[in-house]
Amino acid sequence: MNSALMRAVGYRKSLPITDDESLVDLELPVPRPGPHDLLVRVEAVALNPVDYKVRQGNDPGGEPKVLGWDAAGTVVAVGDRVGMFRVGDEVYYAGAIDRAGANAQFHTVDERIVALKPATLGFTEAAALPLTSLTAWEGLFERLGLQNGGLQHSGSLLITAAAGGVGAIAAQMARALTGLTVIGTASRPETVEFAHRMGVRHIVDHRKPLAPQLAEVAPDGITHVFSTTNTDRNLADYAEALRPFGQIVAIDDFDSLPLGVLKAKSISYHWEFMFTRSLFRTPDQVRQHQILTQVARLVDAGVLATTAHRDLGPVNAANLREGHRILESGTAIGKITLTGF
Repeated sequence: MNSALMRAVGYRKSLPITDDESLVDLELPVPRPGPHDLLVRVEAVALNPVDYKVRQGNDPGGEPKVLGWDAAGTVVAVGDRVGMFRVGDEVYYAGAIDRAGANAQFHTVDERIVALKPATLGFTEAAALPLTSLTAWEGLFERLGLQNGGLQHSGSLLITAAAGGVGAIAAQMARALTGLTVIGTASRPETVEFAHRMGVRHIVDHRKPLAPQLAEVAPDGITHVFSTTNTDRNLADYAEALRPFGQIVAIDDFDSLPLGVLKAKSISYHWEFMFTRSLFRTPDQVRQHQILTQVARLVDAGVLATTAHRDLGPVNAANLREGHRILESGTAIGKITLTGF
């Protein structure tokens, strides 16, 4: 392979994941870092629903588009305005949705949304953490306004799909860093077991109406909801189960939402989108560097654990198609990773 080129995986047309052309192996130029960029040799990546949602909904019209917004690797070059990292640093990050993804041997990323990876984790285990950790942290401590580490909050937090990528890390954070009782939804024996390991105290079955089950485990009502999926279908149950002045943060997608059911109890509704800071180049982009640095410290202290659950092998089109297939089936537990090229 020409030294100026790299292996990557991407797509040229939005196709069903069962089509061999839905994700293809590519050979692309190695990117050059901009002033604030790191050039990272990617050692491992992880998958998230955003990968298949972009693949399904954004047709690049024949031009190769690379996905992947979770990575861990080694810095091999830096832009001329980089001040926080140097060549040789081992880093992890989620990247920016409006830039090329990390399913490639080399990747450029703004240093302000990158952190040194946890020292106690390998690249694979570290790659599972950035996007979901940022989503969970911002959702819990910025959108819902919980005070991390203070343990002054009483009440109950419901996390839907608590064995999923975001749910699993949000459960760990809530258990370790707040005083809330953590309730999670799960329905299969293996997801129930995983959710309990992640810090969920009570399980309710998301295949059944939630409000009656929540009334049993939290008779006084719940105070917070972290809704990762099916927010539109569950909103009436949230409204019934929440106490007056309760709060909801949601991360999923839907066509419409009947927010009127929240008015009587003055329930607050928040959006969390991890890419907002990088997408709009907000002045506080460096906050994501700070969050990931804190997450790494908590991992190294044994407070948080990686949610890596299944590694599919090297980064190539066939393995990524399998990862997308699993995510689209809705049966994934924790995070799916791929390691090396």
